[in-house]
Amino acid sequence: MLAELRGLNEECGVFGIWGHEQAAQLTYYALQSLQHRGQEGAGIVASNGLEITSHKGEGLVTEVFSQAQLDGLKGHGAVGHVRYTTAGGGGYENVQPLLFRSQTSSLALAHNGNLVNANALKHQLERQGSIFQTTSDTEVLAHLIKRSGYENAKERVKNALTMLKGAYAFVIMTETELMVALDPNGLRPLSLGKIGDGYVVASETCAFDIIGAEYIRSVEPGELLIINDEGIRSERFTYATNRSICTMEYVYFSRPDSDIDGLNVHSARKRLGKQLASEFPIEADVVTGVPDSSISAAIGYAEAANIPYEMGLIKNRYIGRTFIQPSQELREQGVKMKLSPVRGVVEGKRVVMVDDSIVRGTTSRRIVKMLKDAGATEVHVVISSPPIKNPCFYGIDTSTHEELIASKNSVEEIRSIIGADSLSFISVEGMVEAIGRPDADENRGHCLACFTGKYPTEIYPDTLHPYEKELTH
Repeated sequence: MLAELRGLNEECGVFGIWGHEQAAQLTYYALQSLQHRGQEGAGIVASNGLEITSHKGEGLVTEVFSQAQLDGLKGHGAVGHVRYTTAGGGGYENVQPLLFRSQTSSLALAHNGNLVNANALKHQLERQGSIFQTTSDTEVLAHLIKRSGYENAKERVKNALTMLKGAYAFVIMTETELMVALDPNGLRPLSLGKIGDGYVVASETCAFDIIGAEYIRSVEPGELLIINDEGIRSERFTYATNRSICTMEYVYFSRPDSDIDGLNVHSARKRLGKQLASEFPIEADVVTGVPDSSISAAIGYAEAANIPYEMGLIKNRYIGRTFIQPSQELREQGVKMKLSPVRGVVEGKRVVMVDDSIVRGTTSRRIVKMLKDAGATEVHVVISSPPIKNPCFYGIDTSTHEELIASKNSVEEIRSIIGADSLSFISVEGMVEAIGRPDADENRGHCLACFTGKYPTEIYPDTLHPYEKELTH
C-alpha cells in the first residue's frame, strides 16, 4: 500500500487471545496479517495466569521477534500490537502493548485510535500526581484505571472508559483475564472470534483467517468483553452509542479479505467502483487501479463500464522501509521507486486510473505523469472517496487543513494540479450506498468527518491530531 507516500496512514492494529497454549505464537502470525496497519513497531505481552512476560521493538513484526523471543513468551493469553509511528510519537517507549506493573497486578494495554481529550486528562492526572512514562495517549487509560476507587478490576476499567472521548479499540490484559472495549461510536473496527476453547479479538478478521479462528461477530460500540478461564461475558460501560465506523476502513485501510460488520471489504470496494462508473461514465480504452487498495474498485469500474481492466501500474514489493518517510522529498522519490507503469498496456490508450483518495496530490500528480510518459494519450482519474477536506482526530494520520489539497482547491483546480484530463470524486451519498451497511443513512453508520466536517464526537480545543501524538510534559 502507498499510504506512507500519500500522507494517509492507519495508526495501528490490535490483537488479543485467551485460552490457547500457543497464545504468543498465534499472536505473532496474527500481527503479520495486520502488518499493513503499522510498520514502525510491534509488541506482544503474554500471560500464563500467574505472571506476565513481554517483548517489543521498533520495526516490522519479523524484525522484532525471533523464535527464541517467542519461546520466552509463555502462557495461554496474549495481546499484540503493530504501530505506525506518527511525528513526535516515535521511540521504543511508545511501542505497544504498554506494560505497567504494580504490587497488586500487572496491566498490558494495546490501543487503536486517538483520544480527543487525552491532553486534558493528562494535565488533570499530572496535577493529581501521575508521572507519565511515555508520550502515548494510551497511557492515560492506565492511570485512570489505577486511580479509580473501585476494588473490582472490571469496575475500574468501566469507570475509566467513561472518562474517555474519541476513537478507541482497547485490548487490556492482566495476569488472569483479557478485557476488550470499543468506543461508544465504534469508530475503529474490532471483531471477536473463537479458536478451539479460546477466544480472539482483532482489528480485522484477516487475522482470524491466518490462525484458523472462527469469526463470531463485531464488538459493539460501548461494549466491554471480559474473557478469562471461566469463559466470556459481555457488559456495557455505556448505552449511549451511535455507530459511526470510519468509512475509510472500507475504502482504503482494511485488507480486502477482511469483513467489517459482516461486509467483505473487497466486495464493498467493487461496489464503489461500479458506483463511480454510474456517476462518471468515461470513454476510454483501459481501466487500471493504483496498487494495492484501489484494484478492487478498478475492477468494479471496469465491469460496470464494460471497459477492459488491465494492470497498467505495477508495485515494486521489494523496496525496503527506507522509503516510509515523513519528508516531502523522500515521499515524492518513493512514488517512483514503488510504482512502475506498464508501457505495453497504456501506450496509445485512453486510461481510467482508479484511486481511493487524494490527500496532498503529490502522488496523483506523479502517477499521472508516469502514465503519460509511458505513452497514455489520456489519463482520467476517478476517486472512490469524496474529496478529503478535513483532518481526522480519530487515529488516521491525515494532514492539516493547510496540507489537504481539497480543503483549498476546487475539483477543477486539483485536476489541473495533478495534470489529469479529467478528475472525478464519488459522491458522499453514492459512497455510503455502495458500501452497503444496512444501518447506514444520513445520521447513522459512518464517520464522514474528513469529507463533511461533521465530527461524531466533541473536538476539544487542545485535541491533538494523530500526527501530533506526543503529549507534552
